[in-house]
Parts: sequence; structure tokens; C-alpha cells
Amino acid sequence: MGLPVLNTIGLSIHRIAKCPTEKDGIMAKVHRDDEVDLKVLSTRKIGIVGYGNQGRAQALNIRDSGFEPMVANRDDEYKAKAIRDGFKVHSISHVAKEADVILVLIPDEVQPQVYHKHIQPHLWPGDVLCFASGYNVYYKAIEPPEGIGVIMVAPRMIGEAVRNLYKNGLGFPCLVACREGGNGQSMPIALALAKAIGATRLGAFESSFKEEVMIDLFAEQMLWPGILKLCLLYFEKLTDYGCDPEVVTSELHLSGEFVEIAKAMITHGFFGQLKLHSQTSQYGQLSCMDRMAPPELLAYTNEALEKIASGKFHAEWAEEQKHGKPNMKRLWQQIRRHPLAESEAKLDTLRKIVAKSYEGRR
Repeated sequence: MGLPVLNTIGLSIHRIAKCPTEKDGIMAKVHRDDEVDLKVLSTRKIGIVGYGNQGRAQALNIRDSGFEPMVANRDDEYKAKAIRDGFKVHSISHVAKEADVILVLIPDEVQPQVYHKHIQPHLWPGDVLCFASGYNVYYKAIEPPEGIGVIMVAPRMIGEAVRNLYKNGLGFPCLVACREGGNGQSMPIALALAKAIGATRLGAFESSFKEEVMIDLFAEQMLWPGILKLCLLYFEKLTDYGCDPEVVTSELHLSGEFVEIAKAMITHGFFGQLKLHSQTSQYGQLSCMDRMAPPELLAYTNEALEKIASGKFHAEWAEEQKHGKPNMKRLWQQIRRHPLAESEAKLDTLRKIVAKSYEGRR
């Protein structure tokens, strides 16, 4: 029963988001440590623009891999953290002028302004710009001139985990892509950077700027909103039925079952983890799965994909930022008034105990 639904979604993704370099029936090329050479970076000056979550993790990992990246950050708490970590912090313009491989690791929404003002004026043919997201390149908010290498090294992992996994000798998946430029060294540099941050220990997947955008935004606009809404419905229906709000809240997420199921998907497989549930649970999940994807939802998934691919979402988000993010503020106010937020506040002590327990296991 589940296959027609999955095929409908899959075909929609294929029509809208198929990558130019994709070959039907052939798995994406994956690069691992033993086939990637770091020497391509040995004659390069590496610059890190932004010392936030990804910037800090990647700067430290690159340094521990034997290089001395320059760090650029404005005068804030991240600059102070970089100094404590032993980096001399420069202005963005200085790093753009001195470095010839520049990792742009500041938020997507401020990248175009920073790029045009502080980076572009200092670029020379053969320089390479590296992004951790395809967003601004795909939507052409940033269009480096010919002769500049444009690459993407996009860890599929939060910055803190990028650092912790590296320190523990482990890797994480990463997407890499390049645009022609950079004297033909763009992809070797992208792969070397992926290795320097620890990604090729697990695997760097050849991808594209478009594919990264589609995967990332579709998760943010279909998968996670769907999970959030279903969680709220779970809370609302059970409390309306008379169940205690704090008991429901504990069962919903404070129990940590979400995390354990996600871990089991990694260790046992997406479907294999179902075998760890009771047969009552297995039957309940499998028999009800298709009911959670009515025609209206399938229609929305197509609409969401088209909105992402066409640039409509990009234009909407740009307009939202231009006017001070009024809709985002309204949505945050709305969600903070939900009864689940009130219930969770009552269980704040328990939440902190659970959080500390998970911190201890990392």
C-alpha cells in the first residue's frame, strides 16, 4: 500500500530536481580518505569567513589536519571564541585579499551583502570560493566572475558534531560540487577540504548546488513541518481526550524515544528498526502509514518542490527579511502560545535532567 505514495513523491522530485550530471541507475560517486590528496592545499592560503558553528568546527579541523587557516569575523562573541582557540582574527576584506581558497561560512541571508562589499573586490583569477550550502549560488544571489573557482563542501551534520566526530577519529557524510574555474583545480580542492574537515572518513558525495538546495529546503518545508504539526496534533488530541498534558509531553519527546528511533534507523536501517518495536506497534505503523499522506498532502509536496526549484521561496524569504521578518515574528509568537509550550515549561527540570543525560553520552 505504501509504494504508490512513495512513487508519486519520488517521480515529482525526479521531474523537478534532477541534476544535470545525474546518470540514471548509477549511484552517486563517493570519495573516501584513501583516494583524496591533501597536497593540492599545500600551496594555498585558506581563509575562513565566519567563526560560528560550522566556521569554528571547520577551522579547527583544518588546522588539526596540518594547515593554518586565516579566520575572519566581526567583533562579537565568535571573534572572542576564535581568539581563545588560538586564531588571530582579521577583517573579512583582509582575508579575502590574502587567501586564495575562501570558505564562506556565514549565514545564507547575509552572504550576498558581505560578498559584494568585502569579498568580490579582492578576488583574482584562480581564487576559489567555497560554500557550505548551494543556496546563494543556485539562486544567483552570488555570481562570482569567470576564472573564480566556485565549490561547495556541505557537511550533512551540525558544526558541533563535525568537530566532535573529527576528534574521535570518525567521519560524517558531506556533499561536494564545483563550477568550472579556479585553474581546473576546483573539484580536487573541494575534495581536499572535505578530507581536511574529516568528511571523507565516511564519504564525500559528488552532488550539485541545485541538489543540495532541493534536499535541504524540501526537508525544511515538507519533512520537518510535517513532523512538527503531527506532534502538535498528537498533543492536542490526547489532551482534549482527557490525558494529562505533562504525561503526553513526556511521552512525546522528553522520553528520548525520538532520538533512540533515529539512532536505530542508522544501525538497523530505515525499515529494519521497525523490528525493534512490538508487533502491535509494527502493525499500527504500517497499516496507518498511507492515511498520513492524503491527496492534499501529495499536492502540497509538488507545490513545495516547484516553489523551491523556481525561486519563488527565495524571493519570498528575501522580501520577508527586507521588511524586518514580520511573519517570522508572528509565527514565533503563535507557537509560543501553544499549550505544549506551557506543559514543557512545567517539566523544565525534567527536561534539563534528560538533556544532561544525553550530553554525557556524546
